Amino acid sequence: MDQQAENIYSMPSDSELIRLFERVKSIAVIGLSPKPDRLSHRVAKHMQDFGFEIIPVRPAVSEVLGVKTYASLSEIPFSVDLVDVFRAPKYVASVTEQCIGKKASALWLQEGLVDIESANRACKENIFTVMDKCIYKEYVRLMK
Repeated sequence: MDQQAENIYSMPSDSELIRLFERVKSIAVIGLSPKPDRLSHRVAKHMQDFGFEIIPVRPAVSEVLGVKTYASLSEIPFSVDLVDVFRAPKYVASVTEQCIGKKASALWLQEGLVDIESANRACKENIFTVMDKCIYKEYVRLMK
C-alpha cells in the first residue's frame, strides 16, 4: 500500500491549537523530571502557573511540582485532557498506545519529537495530535 495514503496526520492550525488550549484543564506530562533545571520541569511549571493541572508521569519518583507522580499513564486513576511527552523517540509508540487505552483526547509531542507512524495511529483513534512543538511556546504565542 502507498505510504502517502497512510499519512493522515497534519500539523494543527493556530485556531485548532487555541481551541485545544481553551478546553484542556489537565495535562499528564510523560517524563517530567524532578530537577528544576530540566526542560520538562520548566515547561510543566509554567503550564501549572498558567492554571493547568499537571499530572507527573515518572517512575521511581513520588512527587514532582508538589503533585503525586504515576509510573505510567495507564496507572492514573482518572481521565486527563492532554498527554505531553518528554521522552526519547523510541518510547513514543508505547505512549501513543497508552493514550489510546486511556482514551486521551490529545497527544502533544514536544519539540524535536517526530513519529509520523504514532501520530497517524493517534489520529486514527480521534486523538488530537501535535508533534515537534513546545506546548509552552505555543501557549504563550497564542494565548498570552
